[in-house]
Formats: sequence, C-alpha cells, structure tokens
Amino acid sequence: MSRILAASDPASQALSGLASVLETPVHVLAVLLLGILAYELGGLGMEAWRRVSPRARPVQDTAGRALADPDAAPGIARETPGPLTERAVLDLALAVRSPRTDAIENALAGYELRIQRKLDRTRMLVRAGPALGLMGTLIPLAPGLSALGEGNYQQLAGDLKSAFAATVVGILVGTGAYALTLVRTRIYTEDLAGLERAVAGREGHAEPHHRHVELTVGGDAP
Repeated sequence: MSRILAASDPASQALSGLASVLETPVHVLAVLLLGILAYELGGLGMEAWRRVSPRARPVQDTAGRALADPDAAPGIARETPGPLTERAVLDLALAVRSPRTDAIENALAGYELRIQRKLDRTRMLVRAGPALGLMGTLIPLAPGLSALGEGNYQQLAGDLKSAFAATVVGILVGTGAYALTLVRTRIYTEDLAGLERAVAGREGHAEPHHRHVELTVGGDAP
C-alpha cells in the first residue's frame, strides 16, 4: 500500500503543478475570447445598422441590378449590408460574363463556404468559452481547499473569487456566441435566398435552381 501511495504521489504532484502553470494562461485566454466576442458583436451591430437604415435595399434587388449591369456591379455591391454579401454580388456579376455554364453555381457555392467559415469562428466560441471557464474555475479550487485546511481563509476567498469570475466569463462567452451564431445563420440564409431569387429571376426560372446546403449553428447551447 505504501508503495502505491509513493508511486502516485509524484504523479499527483506533477498534475497539480501542471494545473498551477495553466492557471494564468487559461484566465488570459478567457479574457481574450471575451474580447473576440465583443469584436464579433460590434461587426454584427454595424451590419445590422446597414440592414435597417433608410437607404437599405433588399439583397435580391441589389443582386438583380448588378446582374443586369455587370459594369456597374462594384458600385451597386456597396449597397449590400455586409462584406460577404458584397463579394457574392461581385462574384455573380463576374459569373454572368463567364463562358462556363457552372460559373453562377460556383459563385453561390463560394458564398456558402465563406459563410460557413465566418460561422465557425463563433461556433468555436460556443464550445471554448464554457470549457475555459470550467478550467479557470477548477484550477484555483485546489490551492483554495489546501488553504482551507490550513485555516487561511483570506487565500481561500481570493481563490474562490478568481474561480467564480472565470465561470461568469466562460458562460457569458458561450451564451453570447451561441446567440450571435443563431442571428448570423438566419440573416445569411436570407441573403443567400435573395441571391438565388435574383439569379432565378434573371434566368427566367420560377424557383431558384441552386440548392444550397443547410446552414446550421453547429453547437449546442452552453
């Protein structure tokens, strides 16, 4: 029995030391994720303002005008609510001039891929935020419990304060990123549908001919 305890003691000490080393990086990363979330929310806010401003036009109308007049597409594309949709309108205008029959399909598919890459950023925050928050909560508990055993209540209070702060930041990042991903999924799906209707209207189809992949949040609520 004593041999087992002697063998496990170095392993426990190694794990405890590793956790102590990770405490500061975990807290720094949690704050960094909070900053990234704030940046993403700021970008969404600017895009939302462009969508509700008095000069805002439906994506379908903007894309239809660009398809009808490819030479004026760069100026027309600036009326779109965001950079992803602006680039999609430009790509569609270029595809109209392309001799390839699948040029428009490729332009729409490229737009879908760019949407997925942008959504992946906030999907990552949905998972990483609570995970780092949990790590930042558990790591200070070990020295805090040790201080409790020694009667050092001041150190225990400091460790618990740090642990609870990490929990709050992690939940805030995860919840905010989940809501942000939901909103972006909806508005980008609507933009994609508008682009498809513009293409279908130009080609004289009753319905859009491009069957886009389903845009999903890709993560459970934190």
